[in-house]
Amino acid sequence: MTYISNFGDVGQGDVAAAGGKGVGLAGLLRAGAPVPPGFVLNTAAYAAFVDANHLGPGIQELAALSPQAAPQDYEDASGRIRALFTGGTMPAVIAAELGAAYGHLGNGLSSGPGNGLSSGGPAVAVRSSATAEDLASASFAGQQDTYLNVRGAEALAAAVTGCWASLWTARAMAYRAREGIGPGAVRLAVVVQRMVEAEAAGVMFTANPANGRHDQIVISAAWGLGESVVSGTVTTDDVVVEAATGRVLSRRTADKEVMTVYADRGTREQPVPAARRHQAVLDDRAAAALARYGTRIADHFGAPQDIEWARAGGEFFILQSRPITALPEPAADTPDTWAVPYPNGMYFRASIVEQLPDPLSPLFADLIDGSVARSLGALMAEAIGKNVIRRDDVGLPTINGYAYYYYRTSGMWRVMGRSLTAVRALVRGKAHMGVAGWREFSHPRYERIIADWSAKPVGELPGQELLAGVQALLDAGTVYYTAVQSIIPIAATSEISFRAYYDKLVRRDGDPPAETFLLGYDSEPIRAEKSLYDLAAWARGVPGLAPAILSAPATALAESQRTGSAPAGMDPARWQQWRSRFQDHLARFGHAVYNLDFLSPVPADDPAPLLETVKFYLRGQGNDPHERQRLSAARREDQTGRMVARLGRSRRAGFLRLLRWAQKAAPIREDALADVGLAWPLMRRMLLELGERLVGSGVIAGPADVFWLRQQELRSAVEFGLAAPRAGEAPGSQKTKGVPEPMGASAAVAITGAERPVRADAVEERKMLWRGQARAAAPQLLPESRWMERIFGGMMPAGSQDQHGDVIKGIGASSGRVSGPARVLGGPQDFSQMVPGEVLVARITTPAWTSLFAMASAVVTDVGGPLSHSSMVAREYGIPAVLGTGVATQRLTSGQQIRVDGDAGTVTIEHPAVTQGPGQAAPRPLPSIAGGRGGTAPQPPCDVA
Repeated sequence: MTYISNFGDVGQGDVAAAGGKGVGLAGLLRAGAPVPPGFVLNTAAYAAFVDANHLGPGIQELAALSPQAAPQDYEDASGRIRALFTGGTMPAVIAAELGAAYGHLGNGLSSGPGNGLSSGGPAVAVRSSATAEDLASASFAGQQDTYLNVRGAEALAAAVTGCWASLWTARAMAYRAREGIGPGAVRLAVVVQRMVEAEAAGVMFTANPANGRHDQIVISAAWGLGESVVSGTVTTDDVVVEAATGRVLSRRTADKEVMTVYADRGTREQPVPAARRHQAVLDDRAAAALARYGTRIADHFGAPQDIEWARAGGEFFILQSRPITALPEPAADTPDTWAVPYPNGMYFRASIVEQLPDPLSPLFADLIDGSVARSLGALMAEAIGKNVIRRDDVGLPTINGYAYYYYRTSGMWRVMGRSLTAVRALVRGKAHMGVAGWREFSHPRYERIIADWSAKPVGELPGQELLAGVQALLDAGTVYYTAVQSIIPIAATSEISFRAYYDKLVRRDGDPPAETFLLGYDSEPIRAEKSLYDLAAWARGVPGLAPAILSAPATALAESQRTGSAPAGMDPARWQQWRSRFQDHLARFGHAVYNLDFLSPVPADDPAPLLETVKFYLRGQGNDPHERQRLSAARREDQTGRMVARLGRSRRAGFLRLLRWAQKAAPIREDALADVGLAWPLMRRMLLELGERLVGSGVIAGPADVFWLRQQELRSAVEFGLAAPRAGEAPGSQKTKGVPEPMGASAAVAITGAERPVRADAVEERKMLWRGQARAAAPQLLPESRWMERIFGGMMPAGSQDQHGDVIKGIGASSGRVSGPARVLGGPQDFSQMVPGEVLVARITTPAWTSLFAMASAVVTDVGGPLSHSSMVAREYGIPAVLGTGVATQRLTSGQQIRVDGDAGTVTIEHPAVTQGPGQAAPRPLPSIAGGRGGTAPQPPCDVA
């Protein structure tokens, strides 16, 4: 049997014999890359060694560990398995073939006596090549051993045996267990390759791992051998090259103190000569030449590659290549300047903008700007008089994608001159403001408009009517939100007044804080939480249902909820019982918005985050919200009775009057905010219907791409007839919508002359721009100036972004102190990452985030204050909250141990972020160029279209 294969003889489908590295090197040769000579000792040799030494049963027994096994269990099993290999003997036929191949690699060096292996020979690298290695779906890099500068027969045999044994490192076994790869499914080949006398070496990524861009190649380079670069033990030069032209876009030249060089056996580190420490390893011409190899290799493999290279005698050599795993979606550069579109005005990230934490999608940005201007203009006209607010005095423009309230300076002074009139109008409920205006006019009107549009069959409406419906619903939502904004100051004033009266005239040492008297009341977010808890309690009472829900991924459950078909292995009848009850929950609470931009799905569209909370309760975690509320109410009433009994008549009257006012206003505020998104499920359904039709007409690639069109592009497509319903198709059909000829896909192609969807490139560019913008920290006030900060800074919902050190300051909004690991979440797409006991860190939280509060040990936000939604809910849950930090999501990383002090309003970083768990492979170091928030590009919200 032949155990040796030359690189040129290994085919693309030979992973089972040659392993990932072996196949990769063969592919590099076919791509025309300069690969040092070598060969593969195939997996049959590994199997023969195991069989000859009777190791199989022992390996299988020791390696049969669960993914939940302790790290020490993996270490113990690994040590015992590796001892089996060390004590084994290499079969003579394998030794003979290995010796012959090594001899040929040494240009005819003679074989020595005995087993066919000589004691002299060329220096080689001996690398493990596993059958489950370097796949696009998982990265096994660094989990098996590599031996460098191996010389001679005995050393080569020992290195090969060491590679075989390294298939069973603790880290590799734990990783495979988590990935569901059984111990019987892997074998190991070994790559033997001539060492390169490298004067310089490094790694090259053919797509930028920091921003995901495929048009940029990133090179890390250092003097000496490349193993120090791969392991991250030296500081590298980093160069970004434009793939198409070879032009160097940026470079960072490091102070390179040490380098890795050959020793008599293996390698060693030595100081870099002083003259070369600050010298660039690669000049622009060399970087461009290396990048051309990268482009050729990526084109050959059809995917971005992570490539190890070396340079000797001015020539490049490619040592290995593997697919880049976990590459983020492409992102543009993060903006660092904030030029305002209109010079004579002031810009604020406040009010409605607090619920728009991310850059806006293009379509929402176009539609909301005019909607806000119309709503505010109408409100001001009714409240303080016509012509006080004039055309273009107010708006909601975007700067670097972020929404800002804009006030023309002259218009702001006119409004401020009528501020007393505005206050009186608010107190009297004029312009349908205040609690009475919300309850009797704004909320019923909003519901009526939604009901009118809900009665129309979305799938049958003409494109023009769908577009008109979207605008009408968004306008209704904006008007409703404007009315809600008049409730917020009432709730705030009531709590501030009660707190001040209580703290100054009532409270004594040992008395509870003022918030105790405001807890234990129902509000829409609390009712939604209790509904989920009750669903879990009901499911536990149905035989077999709770285990089935717990065993299925939340995404699969959400899809089954949408289609009505039971998940695999679940009883259909029981599933339908569950589905009906859960659908009732979504019908009542599924409109809560995570983000006002209709780009983001609401729970009715994607209930997976809610299903994670149901699972949390099904596992018996969390507290009974009914009991928590009962205890809060009992404490409230007990303490109220104590205060009333203690106070004199006049002080008691003031206490009770302010208390009842605050107790009435706070829950109403939460109810009003929770219903802002009532129109969002229908509005998204209309837009996705338009998107489906535009897919069939060749305008966009996917239905959700409709959110990335500009308003005029969508309007033009509708006017051209590219969004007409297909005749005879059932309303609400999920099939891709087309249109009759001549206005179908061929018409769209005829208009533009394009075969690819007409707006596909523009959509991708906008998504890339959005991801880059999402990394930015948007200033609260523009233009940035000292006088703006001095006058208005204290009114903004986020603190200073100029914070450094280990202590982040915010506003203490719920008392208590907690230490725990941070969990930084960008939106509902990240909710499944939340682990009970972690500190929830987010830009903002809206009522739709309430389900996570049951899991969180504390809450930290960039935006918010003592009277925001986050503070209200955190108090109900009895967990500390520090809000309005301005920088928490920028400064904190998931896994960092932090201390949250809700009394002092501080967040202290106690330990660095945890980057890997037990048994997890250490990631390859990435270049330090083009970093951003959290180290990866944020993703647009997922969609379920």
